[in-house]
Amino acid sequence: MKPLTCLIIDDQPIARQGIADYCNNIPFIHIVALCKNVLQANHYLETQHVDLIFLDINMPILSGIDWLKKLKNAPSIIMTTAYESYALESFEYNVLDYLVKPISFERFQKAVDKVKAYHLHKNDREVLFLKSEKQLKKIHLNAILFAEAMQNYIKVVTQKETIITQMSLKSFKDQLPEDQFIQTHKSYIVAKYKVDKIIDNKIIIGTTEIPISIRLRKSVLSNF
Repeated sequence: MKPLTCLIIDDQPIARQGIADYCNNIPFIHIVALCKNVLQANHYLETQHVDLIFLDINMPILSGIDWLKKLKNAPSIIMTTAYESYALESFEYNVLDYLVKPISFERFQKAVDKVKAYHLHKNDREVLFLKSEKQLKKIHLNAILFAEAMQNYIKVVTQKETIITQMSLKSFKDQLPEDQFIQTHKSYIVAKYKVDKIIDNKIIIGTTEIPISIRLRKSVLSNF
């Protein structure tokens, strides 16, 4: 399993560093950034892949809970707070664990082990659910041919149907097993084992031609 990338968001420098020190003792956790507020965190979420966020609640500008309510396609969340009273509300937003300060390393270890187990299970699963036409549609991973970005939506083409869902291509990619899918272009992800041919800078799946960008060409070819 590759390391889980994480953000630490807390307005208190000592609290941020305390969580960071704990993370540095966990071999499968890699810190992307320490943020003093959620606005800083937004920048990293836009530019980097993040698996896990350690999130404080009582912060200036915008509280952790209010930010979480607005966050789309949120990564795994562990709340780190001095307040027990927000626990029930937090779990409504798929928070994986809720740690009350002061946090012991033993309790911290249990929380990150839970996140690790969740991601291992997520990568092993054979289906996923996508929101489309006001419903959740179940898709078998082995039926997916490719996905194409369309502004704020993606088009997922399977062997039986085409599904349009409001999601970024990056968020969709994060749900897929890395050994089965590969990004060929800023706008395309393909199922590696559904590729029929590669001709010049194009991948052929059935009668569909999918571009390979110059930037990704070396990476793409190394996977076949």
